[in-house]
Amino acid sequence: MKLAVVGGGSTYTPELIDGFARLRDTLPIEELVLVDPAADRLELVGGLARRIFAKQGHPGTITTTSDLDAGVANADAVLLQLRVGGQAARRQDETWPLECGCVGQETTGAGGLAKAMRTVPIVLDIAERVRRSNPNAWIIDFTNPVGIVTRALLQAGHKAVGLCNVAIGFQRKFAKLLDVAPAEVHLDHVGLNHLSWELGVRLGGPTGENLLPQLLAQHGDAMADDLHLPRAVLDRLGVVPSYYLRYFYAHDEVVRELATKPSRAAEVAEMEKELLAMYGDPALDEKPALLAKRGGAFYSEAAVDLAASLLGDGGSTVQVVNTYNNGTLPFLADDAVIEVQARVDRTGATPLAVPELDPLYAGLIANVTAYEDLALEAALRGGRDRVFKALLAHPLVGQFEYAEALTDKLIAHNREHFAWA
Repeated sequence: MKLAVVGGGSTYTPELIDGFARLRDTLPIEELVLVDPAADRLELVGGLARRIFAKQGHPGTITTTSDLDAGVANADAVLLQLRVGGQAARRQDETWPLECGCVGQETTGAGGLAKAMRTVPIVLDIAERVRRSNPNAWIIDFTNPVGIVTRALLQAGHKAVGLCNVAIGFQRKFAKLLDVAPAEVHLDHVGLNHLSWELGVRLGGPTGENLLPQLLAQHGDAMADDLHLPRAVLDRLGVVPSYYLRYFYAHDEVVRELATKPSRAAEVAEMEKELLAMYGDPALDEKPALLAKRGGAFYSEAAVDLAASLLGDGGSTVQVVNTYNNGTLPFLADDAVIEVQARVDRTGATPLAVPELDPLYAGLIANVTAYEDLALEAALRGGRDRVFKALLAHPLVGQFEYAEALTDKLIAHNREHFAWA
């Protein structure tokens, strides 16, 4: 089995490598290729990756390359974890929207649109090159914004599934609170990527007793602190929103906070310098503790489980993934991409039935899906008017004056990435 990781020079990668090493019986990789145009980073990350495999006794080989076509050649699966424009572009995404009083964030709002527009054309080019090499290869997308990128891949006919670590993070937290193995916890996870709610927490599968009311009663304060939301919000909703919902439920508060502190991109850039220095130490043969602060917790476990199911021997598993709606949420088109529990096997992901959604959640999902439709059009076809319409449709923008100003700022900060600009 050959896997390729595009964006293999990311500081995230040792987290992924650690999971591949620990879970080698689940996913028996023979060859792993790390692909990245940044040769200096790739050398540091690749060296640590080999030492992690060696320490844990993994028999597979790890190679590195800046040649995309060579790296993905004949791969059974390709994982995408790239960031077009790097942390510098992310810093811009997180700052210029604040000038208009809107949230500056890399996956949602105006910043998220900018990232989508930079990313979609690059990902589609990569996917076409993968398809030329191996038309049966699976593409696992961890590149944000996952929902929009996955939809672009699926609409272009690629074998693709989107992956996010939000759900597996909740699963691990709830398992710890319930003192059970994570595999015993089933989430009623419903929504879009970075716009989701845990409607239920069940033991043993989708028909188990819903223990979420009990968890909220006993641990609501801690959950609220983790989400940076008032406890009263969780009590009134009776569900647990993902932490990205704070951008919607407390927008103005978040804008005030972001305006008075360094951007997350600046923090991550400093962290990456420190991590890369660590990776260069030939004595280091495990992922460092600092990596936990970088984000992406449990990404490796989720990626291993998903790849193993897609490449397995015919069995299936249930996992939270991003895939076509296909009637799961009746108020969305079939080709909308949603994030729900799905049955995954060699044929792909099939969403499980979900409870009927309260209009409070269905309305916001429908609104953001409409924005994603327009965002994908802007990413694929370009043009100022398409950018403007996508921004006007987004509930974190939504006003004509803001959309006009943000359109100009988005284009000005991304001209080098947009051929049409």
